[in-house]
Amino acid sequence: MDIFNLIFSFLYQFGDAFAFLVLSACGLAVIFGMMGVINLAHGEFIMCGAYVSTSAVHAGLPLPLAIIAGAVAAGIAGMIVELVVIRPLYQRPLDTIVATWGISMIVTQGTLIVLGPSMQGVGTPFGSFTMGGYSYSIYRVILMIAAIGTLALLWLMFTRTRFGLLSRATIQVPHVAEAMGVNTNLIYSLTFGLGAALAGLAGGLYAPTMTLVPTMGASFMVEAFVTVVVGGADIFLGTAPAAAILGIIKAALTGWQGQLAGQIGLLIAVIIVIRILPRGISGKILKERA
Repeated sequence: MDIFNLIFSFLYQFGDAFAFLVLSACGLAVIFGMMGVINLAHGEFIMCGAYVSTSAVHAGLPLPLAIIAGAVAAGIAGMIVELVVIRPLYQRPLDTIVATWGISMIVTQGTLIVLGPSMQGVGTPFGSFTMGGYSYSIYRVILMIAAIGTLALLWLMFTRTRFGLLSRATIQVPHVAEAMGVNTNLIYSLTFGLGAALAGLAGGLYAPTMTLVPTMGASFMVEAFVTVVVGGADIFLGTAPAAAILGIIKAALTGWQGQLAGQIGLLIAVIIVIRILPRGISGKILKERA
């Protein structure tokens, strides 16, 4: 393999790893970073998006619309969970861990009982292209573009819209926001729903590339939590840079020693970061700015 093909292969693997880390972690970062809720049911919202998207495709809906349907379904489910389970526990953050873990178990086992051990997939669309004797999936390139587009849309939403302003105000000083007439309960619900919808979007986007089983969310959970821990609470100053750094580590080690080495590299990276930067990359940046 010549140097050009070697560089292209590394960049492709990096882009693939970056897209997976960003899309799997965005919803978790919104819920944890803005609300302080550690959502252990994140993988089940991803599974919800994947199952709904695949079912919609089987029903005749085009894949892009099916993915949107999966994200919307996960978002609605998230708002229901926030209203029924999470809202009474805002002053007891450790209890939210147990509650969301319980929801995770219920949804996983319930899906297994109702829908069976697996669901028929839809296959990866758009085929592949060849470079230097190696074949690369076109759909994986689309996922890279989707990850960048998701970050851009989130930035616009939280910095250029009224919802973003009210959301940041509610999270930072909820009592003042409420005194000024903001419906803080609605903002909490919409923010949690947004995080769940982002998880559903990840599930819908990756559904054509994976085997659909009730436990599929677990394959996203580890890397999502690693990304959020390394990045810290801020989705833009933390999650995106963390995904880039971890993507480089994963691509380099995967290309060198295979997939297992890439996973081990991510876990070693998070151990080092927790030791050096306990509040993550964004915590370090915000501290220096202060």
